[in-house]
Amino acid sequence: MKIGYTALNWTIGCNGAKTFRLKSYSHQKFIETARNNLNCLLTMLKFNVENNLLFFRITSRLIPFASHPVMDFDWKEYFKDNFNEISEFIHENGIRISMHPGQFVVINSKDPKVFERGLNELKYHSEVFEILNLDSTAKIQVHVGGVYGDKEKSMGRFIERYKKLDKNIKRRLVIENDEKSYKLSECLDISKETKIPVLFDYFHHELNNTGEDIEEDFENFTKTWKTKDGLPLVDYSSQNPEKAKGTHVESIDISHFKNFLKETRNFDFDIMLEIKNKETSALKAVDILKYDNRFNK
Repeated sequence: MKIGYTALNWTIGCNGAKTFRLKSYSHQKFIETARNNLNCLLTMLKFNVENNLLFFRITSRLIPFASHPVMDFDWKEYFKDNFNEISEFIHENGIRISMHPGQFVVINSKDPKVFERGLNELKYHSEVFEILNLDSTAKIQVHVGGVYGDKEKSMGRFIERYKKLDKNIKRRLVIENDEKSYKLSECLDISKETKIPVLFDYFHHELNNTGEDIEEDFENFTKTWKTKDGLPLVDYSSQNPEKAKGTHVESIDISHFKNFLKETRNFDFDIMLEIKNKETSALKAVDILKYDNRFNK
């Protein structure tokens, strides 16, 4: 078991997700921003290794406008040395990596243009992993998408489009249950047709489920992961008691997290914390996990 947090670190003094407005695009602006993001990524990874945080979700903003038609710069070649340095560090320290494209990536969209834009974004994410020389345990997670008034047809559209995706995308793609549209059970139905691994979002499941037993849920979703996919992935968070339903907690709820570990004690998986204060909560989670025999100490 490895544990990590998403995209940004509030402790180390750099922002690895910088971008700029499209109208400001220039090669100089792009180079400055991408170099900052890559340098900061390496700094974050070094912080993580020092603190036994060996799972990290890289921001989709790492290379600004990489999937946009405006991109006319060979960033893969220009930043080859940066990527090589990051890749070596990841491999030397056994860090697991994931990415999560934005909500505008909708594989089952009824609008072909929306699908194509999302496909370009998936290609960019896959390219980042290829440049970093990461194997198929590095995952790109997406939601199933919209319902569009007919969930069965929308699921079918996802399945058909998934089957036609480039193999470099398919080997990395996973789907997660969401808080409104697609429950774990429906993601599992899609997995039966496509063999796509299902990432279990614990918080979303608390908000959107059909009353299944959590142990049965874990039994079912972990079976969708093969050896080539690595350990199953779980997103973890909990409800912010002071905000609207579905709002992620600001800081880890220790009691809730301990109960989550207890409920899932019979399974081994990697945990991504989706908590707003990021590394602060991750460090608290490490202290708790020191007493769990699944944890990669």
